[in-house]
Amino acid sequence: MLSGFAAGVMVAASVWSLLIPSMDMVSDRGKLAFIPAATGFCAGMIFLLILDKVIPHMHLDESEEGIKSNLQKTTMMVLAVTLHNIPEGMAVGILYAGWASGSAQISEAGALTLALGIAIQNFPEGAIISMPLHSKGLSKLRACWYGILSGIVEPAAGFLTILLASRIVSILPYFLSFAAGAMIFVVVEELVPEMSEGEHSNLGTIMFMLGFVLMMILDVALG
Repeated sequence: MLSGFAAGVMVAASVWSLLIPSMDMVSDRGKLAFIPAATGFCAGMIFLLILDKVIPHMHLDESEEGIKSNLQKTTMMVLAVTLHNIPEGMAVGILYAGWASGSAQISEAGALTLALGIAIQNFPEGAIISMPLHSKGLSKLRACWYGILSGIVEPAAGFLTILLASRIVSILPYFLSFAAGAMIFVVVEELVPEMSEGEHSNLGTIMFMLGFVLMMILDVALG
């Protein structure tokens, strides 16, 4: 159920928080607006694929040879969510930098709304890290702390973007889609197979639906 919920949240976040904004930012390119999204998406998936090969594969026991350890799966998920949070922080930084520069198209209220929306989105994202960690034996405090750490990159990325706004704006679409590719890799490689195992696979599918719809609503209503 947790794997299904996490998969739904991550797929919806990849589409509405990352890929669509990536294409919107270069809408002036017309039919070629897909280039940054496609390029970054593929780069993100390839990056995680390489990382998947580099991280040592620890075997649980002889009967489960070839199965990745829980540690590796958790590492991949934490990394993907953290990568996703970096461009979100950058997006908020871009808006505040635009407002501070006096742009008529960007208001302080608009920037604040995006920041609050992303903050609310981070609750389910933190949960998909903290809950599996706790179920694997970590204490509630440590599991919660790891969830918080995955999101702490957002304010740092936002502040850095404000300082370097004029240089980062042009490559932000690639950052957004790169994070999307990383998240989709984790969904396909780790979460979907896990949610489909066992006799309760239908519950995983239902939780995928709920996670996807929840994140979609948060992104559209608060974005």
